[in-house]
Amino acid sequence: MTPAERQSAVAFALRNLLLDDRQPGPSALQAASDFVAGRRQAEALADQARRLEAKAAALTDALFLRTILVCQRPWATEGDLAELRAIHRRLLPCLPEERALRRPQPGDDASLYPAAMLEQGAAAIGQELAAEHNLASLDRPVFVERLAHYYDELSCLHPFADCDGMTLRIFLSRLSHDAGWDLDWGRADPTAHRRALQRALRGKTDDLQTLIAGMVRPVNPTRIFLIAGWDQGPAH
Repeated sequence: MTPAERQSAVAFALRNLLLDDRQPGPSALQAASDFVAGRRQAEALADQARRLEAKAAALTDALFLRTILVCQRPWATEGDLAELRAIHRRLLPCLPEERALRRPQPGDDASLYPAAMLEQGAAAIGQELAAEHNLASLDRPVFVERLAHYYDELSCLHPFADCDGMTLRIFLSRLSHDAGWDLDWGRADPTAHRRALQRALRGKTDDLQTLIAGMVRPVNPTRIFLIAGWDQGPAH
């Protein structure tokens, strides 16, 4: 990563946590600052994440560092459940595979897709997305409307028991970047974001479209897709 990309990845990781009401601690923030400044390399950041993952109370710090490094190892960008699982594994590498997906539980949220049918639901979303050519070559208003639709669909699917929203936002950022648009999650107010997703689950995606419209910008193809603030480095 270039220095600007490191700064952008750290800003994105902070915002991605904040949108899930999480906040890294001082030691993780210092490690990220050292990474941006070039005083610490990706391998050292990954080593620290591994140590933190051994402590239940330090999961948020580990997630923060893992998000910064999520682009270090590319994954197959197929727009399907396999891609979502690949991203999720990069955030929670110590989680056993059989515990990653959401499972049926007593009192499951009725607004979510049935947990017993996650794979069928994900396949249907993936097929719909493929039929739309992964949202490539769309004018901005159409792209915003369709991305809001898929954010709502994936939020309803809610494939993962933990870190679901964080995984989806990385996926949507990658999808948007490849379709010709970048998403600035720094413009997503946590309260407005939460309210927009809740309204979308009730069938009203207008707030979600408004939120996304404020985040969308033509792609910078020379940069990574983790963005939270357009001032993250001179290449923006």
